[in-house]
Amino acid sequence: MTKLLLETLKGNPGDRVPFWFMRQAGRYLPEYLEVRATTNSFMEFCYSPDKAAEVTLQPIRRYGMDGAILFADILVAPDGLGQKVWFEKGHGPKLEPVNDEASYAKLSMGAFHDRVGNVYETVRRLKAELPAEVTLLGFAGAPWTVATYMIAGQGSKDHAAARQLGYGNPELFGKIMDMLVDATSEYLIAQIDAGADAVQIFDSWSAAIPETMFERWVIEPTKEIVSRIRAKHAETPIIGFPRLAGAALPTFVDAVGIDCVGLDTGVPLDWAAREIQPKVCVQGNMDPHLVVSGGDLMVSEANRILEQLRGGAHIFNLGHGFVPETPPENVALLSDTIKAFRR
Repeated sequence: MTKLLLETLKGNPGDRVPFWFMRQAGRYLPEYLEVRATTNSFMEFCYSPDKAAEVTLQPIRRYGMDGAILFADILVAPDGLGQKVWFEKGHGPKLEPVNDEASYAKLSMGAFHDRVGNVYETVRRLKAELPAEVTLLGFAGAPWTVATYMIAGQGSKDHAAARQLGYGNPELFGKIMDMLVDATSEYLIAQIDAGADAVQIFDSWSAAIPETMFERWVIEPTKEIVSRIRAKHAETPIIGFPRLAGAALPTFVDAVGIDCVGLDTGVPLDWAAREIQPKVCVQGNMDPHLVVSGGDLMVSEANRILEQLRGGAHIFNLGHGFVPETPPENVALLSDTIKAFRR
């Protein structure tokens, strides 16, 4: 059976626009919350194949998306490298900072696949259980974004710790980034080996750095990861999502060699249709907060996005992930609106 989303990623769009949503398996769904309540910690949740597969499948059953994205977290990678990672309720992720040679020396690829192996088992289970027409998406965080958490020991608004280490101790920063390129490449290749049809690389914080560092810290590492995946799985589509990259998006697309690029909410669609869509498939870009409001405005905005990007390969998605207060009935209306549209 044809997978509409997979074919669109390969540059063969059909009459209907395929869709999936970032954070489609998440706290806005009551059935997700029921499963989450059965685990002691978020990392335990990510490493529980039964539960991770179940919550991945929940939105597919409810809404019929064309893509199912593996339920995990971008901080699985540093955990696999041996960095201590945990989540505090109300505060988000916490890590033991890697910001000097002593803390860097504790990291290793040696046991990486053993530590994250349950994620691959989740992929295998999803491959067996998903409807044949649904594309299974693996994912990982990009080195720059993951490094911002690793170095600061938590999330931050300005990513100052990572930027200052990159400027002040480029040798150590480079070693952290090189290790993340190794880990991310192997992690994504293993997901594909386990059954992922395509993968997405999330660079959520790519806007926090100047032009020269964008080349060095965003483009070059992502390009290397894409190259390594291609060497093993030449036919597997790769989606890049350098969130808030703005005017740097065409440069990113040209340099990295991805098959599809995610558009955040702020990207002007007439510009994207003219400058980016002739080169690659585009994905996006509804404001997730508009889905909280729902109603006629949400429907008209969805149709505007579909119309403006109808001239080429397009996967409908959000400009970022669903927020927890999203009403499930609004997601149902949005899904029905997308399904009804014809190119």
